[in-house]
Amino acid sequence: MTRPSAACRLSPSIVALLLWAVMAVPTTLNARPTDPLPQQRELFRAAIASVERGDWSAIDKLPATDRQILESYILWPDLRAAWLRANIRSVPAADIESFVERHGALRPARELRYRYALNFARRGNLPAYLRIYEQFYQGQDIAKLDCLALQAEIQAGRHQRVDLRALDLWMVGKSQVSECDPVFDYLNGRRLLGTAEHQERYELAITARNFTLARWLAKKIDQRRVDIATQWQQAQSNPEDFLTGNGHWPDDETLREQLVYAVERLTYRDPEIAQHLWADVATRYRFSQVQQHRTAQHIALWTARDRLPGAYDLLTALAPAAQNEEVLRWRARTSLRHGKWERLLSDIALMADAERGSEEWRYWRATALHRSGQLLAAKSELEALSLERSYYGFLAADELGKNYALDDAGLMADETKLLALENRPEITRARELFHVGQDSRGRSEWDAVLRHLSDDDKTQAAILAHRWGWHSRAIAAAASLGEYDDLSLRYPLPYQNTFEEFSSQARIPSTWAYGIARSESLFMRDVKSHAGAIGLMQLMPTTGRSVAKQIKLPYSGLATLTDPESNIRLGTTYLGQMAQRYGGNQVLATAAYNAGPHRVDRWLPEDGSIDARIWIEGIPFNETRKYVKRVLAAQTIFHWRLTGEIRRLSDELAVVRSTAETPQVARR
Repeated sequence: MTRPSAACRLSPSIVALLLWAVMAVPTTLNARPTDPLPQQRELFRAAIASVERGDWSAIDKLPATDRQILESYILWPDLRAAWLRANIRSVPAADIESFVERHGALRPARELRYRYALNFARRGNLPAYLRIYEQFYQGQDIAKLDCLALQAEIQAGRHQRVDLRALDLWMVGKSQVSECDPVFDYLNGRRLLGTAEHQERYELAITARNFTLARWLAKKIDQRRVDIATQWQQAQSNPEDFLTGNGHWPDDETLREQLVYAVERLTYRDPEIAQHLWADVATRYRFSQVQQHRTAQHIALWTARDRLPGAYDLLTALAPAAQNEEVLRWRARTSLRHGKWERLLSDIALMADAERGSEEWRYWRATALHRSGQLLAAKSELEALSLERSYYGFLAADELGKNYALDDAGLMADETKLLALENRPEITRARELFHVGQDSRGRSEWDAVLRHLSDDDKTQAAILAHRWGWHSRAIAAAASLGEYDDLSLRYPLPYQNTFEEFSSQARIPSTWAYGIARSESLFMRDVKSHAGAIGLMQLMPTTGRSVAKQIKLPYSGLATLTDPESNIRLGTTYLGQMAQRYGGNQVLATAAYNAGPHRVDRWLPEDGSIDARIWIEGIPFNETRKYVKRVLAAQTIFHWRLTGEIRRLSDELAVVRSTAETPQVARR
């Protein structure tokens, strides 16, 4: 008998997935009455929490038929992996190795192998750890794993293999993970970390602005560097005092760098004081042209962002070498804020073609042309822009009194391809992870599959995800292809009754809440931002706790914030509070939802009022400025999706008044 070649042989994990696909996957897109999936999902959900705690009794207590049904589920390996992870210190090594060998292609097996390797290191069995490391993790530049491997090499006496690799891990401008400490102790013991090595890392730490590490390193070099690191810390923590207390210091390159850094730090807090102190130190020290240009640019930009007097003069006075696109943007925004329409046209004309051709500046050029009496040119620009389905496209259509170019066109479904895709085991795994509440794991597996699909298959995958209600993946897949016209897919209406109920209680439009949720999370119920905001409407835990207390909603931290109904209730309540705080002004409330009301209060005009469109353009934070526009445009589309009617975006742009003229803000 001829044996199959290695190329034809399938791994056990792939065979298992294919067998499952034949036995368990429904043969149509709609589940049949005998489809085991609903019961499998229910059994999985009932067991997963206790299994993750290391308790297998929930499985052992199942009736034989239920156990058999669960074992045929494509996520059965995930249950086994979760239990093995929880019991990794006590379970026999052979059980873990057998599981990893059988299911090594699956993510839960890879995670288990990672924990298994670390468990060897934790127990001091470094040779066993090293064997796994060399096979799976070597070359991935993960400091924790690399340093554990080096500990194993040191223990084995392979010094020549250690020295250079250990020095590479030493030479970084940040504090390394604790697993590297024994490696660095080894280098010290071999006298391989001398003054030169400390000095090189010291410079890296200074460049990385990690002054605490720099000061620690300086103690191994000399007192002069300790003093320099201390000065850097002072410039960082109290830049104003540092700038006013430098009169007796001699001029040198390091001091000049510290002074520039202190000015930059101070500028974020008070550009006017920074400008005054910079003017003083600039006359007494020999700053390079690059330092002068960079510092002047930084002060000018933040003077403009903070809407301070003289901003335009500072921006235009910058040397040509300090002029860039960001400077030109803030020149234009400053002209816009002051209604200098002819000047605005000149500012826009100086921009590069790509910047000048963006929707933002096409719209404001049209507005400036109209205000300058060039009506035909303004109308022509607005006509072209009104064809866009966007914030500026809607504003242009409002100016012209035209209908919005919503152009809703669904993606074309190919049922044969959809069936083939859905029956692929890796797609099925991702879908099931989503359906049983393992969203993050599901997204990871889904995204890994999509990277290798053709564009046509990605289109069908977007349709599949939409049919399943997995909106974040549907939107992301369509966007990756530049497919923006299927509005039911890109602007879905999940949890519709919940949004409408709690938005009504908060006295806000549900379409606004939808715009917030889509912009915040793409309707991902478990997502967490870098800042720590959680859930569908991205609430900070402190905000969630405070609002929950006010409305007497039981609050259990993460569990509450990742529950869609609770998150929507808390988010709409908080959004309603922001609306009340700003007298119903949706623009201000939206900005406050993203950046915090304390910042929005500072961004209000000192007196009088300002056109909301112009106020939005002057928001100092790029993220918040884009966010407000995105939410307002999304709200417009959601209103059309829910009612079939156009609500003019311009109607939502209430005039932004000063603190004194915004009663709720003034009373706080």
